[in-house]
Parts: sequence; C-alpha cells; structure tokens
Amino acid sequence: MPTYTYKGMNMRTRAEVSGERVANNENELRTLLRRESIGNIAISEKKAAKKESVSISFGAKKVKPAEVALFTRQFSVMLSAGLPLVQALQAIGSQNPNPTLKNILEKVRNDVEAGGTLAKALEKHPKVFDSLYTNMIAAGEAGGILDVVLQRLSIFIEKIVKLKSALKSALIYPTVILTVGIVVVAVILWKVIPVFRTLFESFDTELPLLTRIVVGASAFMETFGVPLVIIIGIGIYGIKKWYQTDGGRHALDALTLKLPILGDVVRKISIARFTRTLATLLTSGVAILESLDITARTAGNAILEDVIFVVKKRIEEGGTMVDPMRQSNFFPPMVTQMVSVGESTGELDSMLTKVADYFEEEADTVVANLLTLLEPIMMVVLGVLVGGIVIACYLPMFKLISTLSG
Repeated sequence: MPTYTYKGMNMRTRAEVSGERVANNENELRTLLRRESIGNIAISEKKAAKKESVSISFGAKKVKPAEVALFTRQFSVMLSAGLPLVQALQAIGSQNPNPTLKNILEKVRNDVEAGGTLAKALEKHPKVFDSLYTNMIAAGEAGGILDVVLQRLSIFIEKIVKLKSALKSALIYPTVILTVGIVVVAVILWKVIPVFRTLFESFDTELPLLTRIVVGASAFMETFGVPLVIIIGIGIYGIKKWYQTDGGRHALDALTLKLPILGDVVRKISIARFTRTLATLLTSGVAILESLDITARTAGNAILEDVIFVVKKRIEEGGTMVDPMRQSNFFPPMVTQMVSVGESTGELDSMLTKVADYFEEEADTVVANLLTLLEPIMMVVLGVLVGGIVIACYLPMFKLISTLSG
C-alpha cells in the first residue's frame, strides 16, 4: 500500500497535526483522519525511498519495566490531552532513548496506521508487552477509556517494579556480604595460613585446638579448593536448570516460602502482586476468568499459581473465590475475609486494591527491618571469622614466648 503525508487540524484542540499514514488511497486516509477529529486535511503521496543496506546489530538493549511504565504514563497523558493515537505514538517513539523500544513503537505505529488495533499491534512484541498489558489495552479500546486504562497500567507497573526491588534488596544485600566474607576467608586460608603453617612446624610443641582447626582448613583448601569451586559452580548451574522444570519450580518455591523471615517477605510480595494484578484487570473491564488466567501466568510463584487455577476452576463451576483461597492456607484470614466482603457487595476490585496497598506497605516494612537487622549480624559474623583466624595464627607464638620466658 502507498504511504501518504498529511497535514490538518485537530478539531478538539485546534492544534496543527501532520504525519505519515499507509492507506489504499487518499479517500480512505481522509476518512480515517476525520474519525480522529482531524479536519482541513491536505494529503500527498510519498515517493518510495531507495532501499537501504540491511545492518545487523548484536546485543540489542533490553526494555526495562520502568521504561514501559514511563512510556505508558506519557501515552496516557497525550491521549487525555486529545492528541491522536498515531501522533502520540510517533511523538513518544521519536524521543525515546532506548533504541529497542523506539524501534518497537515505530512498528506499532505502522500497524495502527495500517488499520489494526493498538492491542493487536502490541501483541506482536510479547517480550515487552505481556498478555496482561495487551488484554487491558483491548478492554480500554473496547470501552472507549484507553487513556484511563493506560494510567492504571502505568501505576500498576510502577508498583510491581517497586515490589521486585524490595525482594531484590532483601536477597542481594546478605548474598553480597556473605559472598565477600567467604572469598576473604578462602584467600586467607589459601595464601596466608600456609606461611604460618611452615613456621608452626618448626615449633616443638603441641598447637592449640583453634590453631589446629585453622591449619586443617587451610590444608583442605590447598588440596580441594579448585575442585570445590567447580562443584559449587556445577551445583548452581544444575539448580537453575532444575528450576526451569515444573517439579523443580514447585519444590524451590515451596522451600522459599518455608524459610524464616525471607519466606514471610516472599509471601507478602506474592499476595500484593496477585491482588494488585487482579484488581487492575477487573477495574479495566477484563472478564474475571480471563483475569485469573492472566494473573496466574504472571504470579511469579508456582504455589500461588496452582491456587489461582483452583480458584478459576471453582468459579467456572459456579462457586466463589473465597472458599478455595481459604482451603489453600496460602492467604492470611484478613485477605480471605476482605475477598468475601468484596464478592458479597460487588466491590471485589476495590477490596483487592486495599489488600494490595496493605501488603505492599507490610513488605516494605519487613524488608527495611530485615536490612537493618542483617547489617550488624553480618558484620559480627565476618569479624568473628577473620578475628578467629588471626587469633589462631598468634596463639602458638604466645605459647612459645611463655615457654621461653619460663
């Protein structure tokens, strides 16, 4: 189909608009523009440009959820201001700093210009716009409230990013400190202690127990250090591969929920994400069965995913949400009570939003307290380990000096 350039005026905002569209002919394009409240239209056919050489790029930059949230918010503001859909996409895409997202928005704009819906155009890029996103866009287009749905989506994505950050903060800090501690102790045992061990062998006396333990650990590191690192690396790789299987995912997710403190954080974040996702979908007009199906696929926890599918099956059979939620023992009584009230009053989406707000605050508080508690504990543990090794190195010298002075 030929490409046309056009100029006109937005009859709502009285602003001049211009751009390019693909259409079968000028009359078809003129009709499309009038549907978007664009008048005083001047159209001219664009000449075909020479084909450019194809360039291959490696390592394309990924699109982060925060960038999707920013695009969604900008898109919502532009549509609320009366800007036409295609022109809004063109304005955001042309100024986007991420080349990958810029290219995707260009393709989406071309698909919409060709007469497709926005939801169908976004569905072609599932790595950036998931099923939750496209279903909500489809509901917004059908209900004529696309700008409102985009605003809800931006808030939803921002909150999910915040939840993920909270979980990463709870996991990364102790992991980094523990890893640094293990590396420092391993280097001391591998490189420093052997020097002292040569000195200790010249002593004609029995070494203290703590020194014998440290010397034995050093000898073990010298002999089995490299094989041990290889075994640990293979073990981590094997666990990652196992987690990609259904059985491994269920086993590890169940184990995570049973961990002290951390399991409580993961449960709160999972509940907040589930209720926030379901509330956003229901508020946007997506059917409850489809909403539950989308929520299950984006739950992030295999145990919760199973519970959601049981809830969906019960609703299909004519039951309620709250009964299978109670039987699962995954949700606290407060959650099931509020869901029960929401179902009976017809305000389920409102109740789910309140639950999500509560558990997001709870997760933030628990993570903050956890990080505050972990910092001194990890420092004490590292201090005891390094200090114990230093004391073990000097104990034989103190004993020898005492013997000589005696």
